[in-house]
Amino acid sequence: MFNRLFPKSFDNEYQGSKIALWLFGVVLIVKTGISLGCIFNGRVAASSADGIPLDTFPALAAQAVISLFALWGVTFLMISLVCVLVLIRYRSMIPFMFALLLVEHLSRRLILQFLPIVRTGTPPGFYINLGLSIAMIVGLALSLWRVPMRNAQQPI
Repeated sequence: MFNRLFPKSFDNEYQGSKIALWLFGVVLIVKTGISLGCIFNGRVAASSADGIPLDTFPALAAQAVISLFALWGVTFLMISLVCVLVLIRYRSMIPFMFALLLVEHLSRRLILQFLPIVRTGTPPGFYINLGLSIAMIVGLALSLWRVPMRNAQQPI
């Protein structure tokens, strides 16, 4: 299992479940959409998806929050581009990338436990993040699960 999480070489030899590849693609699409939303429409992402009451902030503070959302979006867009490369060319890294995405995601959740953000209502971002967490955990497990190879020659 350790060798599948940290492969000796990066190649396109993927040994996990095909379902994990589909989950990786779904997680990648959702994360890329979130990052693009934060870059190009940070005000809406912060106020509606995350429930941050920007209208109650002074103008400069609201602008700082929107800028931070855009910066976070660019950072995650770069990670998404690496994920696309892994999905297309270096599939042996799929378990590692699931683990990396999961650690990044859970680290942000941990930071928010110690440095909470005041939110209004129950923003939908919570449910999206919960779904992403579950998808990444299941995807990591499935990508580490070795699928037996079928023999090229089967008796007729």
